[in-house]
Amino acid sequence: MSSQLPESEGLQLDLPATHAAGRMARRVAHEYAATRGLAGESLDRLVFVVGELLDNAVDHGGGEAALDESQLPGNVRVHLDMTVHGEGCWEVHVEDESDLSPDALTKLLGEDTGMPDLEDPRGRGLLLLREFADSITAGWGSKGKGLRVSARLGTVPGDSKNP
Repeated sequence: MSSQLPESEGLQLDLPATHAAGRMARRVAHEYAATRGLAGESLDRLVFVVGELLDNAVDHGGGEAALDESQLPGNVRVHLDMTVHGEGCWEVHVEDESDLSPDALTKLLGEDTGMPDLEDPRGRGLLLLREFADSITAGWGSKGKGLRVSARLGTVPGDSKNP
């Protein structure tokens, strides 16, 4: 039995823009990837990238850092789309309702701002995404508004197993 899905299949989640929904989505993404043969460091990297993209969407993409739906300013949503291509190339897309342009985020993604402030518990997301993902791109959301941030990750040799 193959540990890879046909290219047309993937995981799609439409979620309230809250950190509670992000935690649930990380668990679903972990299970989804693990049942498709991903394991070890590659699975950890993938779930980390999913979580960081979702957290950034909640904090900066209209969710105003809402912990749960009681703190959400209206019906703000984030969308997760995760697909495996070929032998071990995973693609993750997160869409939000941000007012930021893709060009502005692309500029931020390309900046090497050096070491983050060690006294600040925040501000490491883009740095960590650049380290964990093979590539990150930003574009307009599918509805012509908001951001669609995409990350590609390859697997580490030996980190796949047959389900």
